[in-house]
Amino acid sequence: MKEIEVVAAIIRRRGQVFATQRGYGEWKDWWEFPGGKMEPGETAEEALKREIHEELSTEINVDAFLCTVEYDYPKFHLKMHCYLCSLLQEALHLNEHEAARWLSTDELGSVRWLPADKEVIRAHSLV
Repeated sequence: MKEIEVVAAIIRRRGQVFATQRGYGEWKDWWEFPGGKMEPGETAEEALKREIHEELSTEINVDAFLCTVEYDYPKFHLKMHCYLCSLLQEALHLNEHEAARWLSTDELGSVRWLPADKEVIRAHSLV
């Protein structure tokens, strides 16, 4: 089975976490933490900062490693390294996603999360 290694930013602000809705592909309309694939030679933190800049036109601080989640999707095995992050600037622009929301703990169940991201939510208190 093909393995994909990615990084994800759990961006926190004022008791909420930032979630993005996929606008393309097989998982279109599902929600996830922003991030993406690591490129050869990149550290996880470098990949995360690059991906957030590409996807959201903003800068983040990578505050702490949270966890690595492994999940078997039907067509690939995902290894996702998750980091707690904070914004260095408030402005965000959706370059790739269909929508985005700041969610409180009580609202985390209000969107349809991708299975691997749901595992992160189940395992950790995020706000």
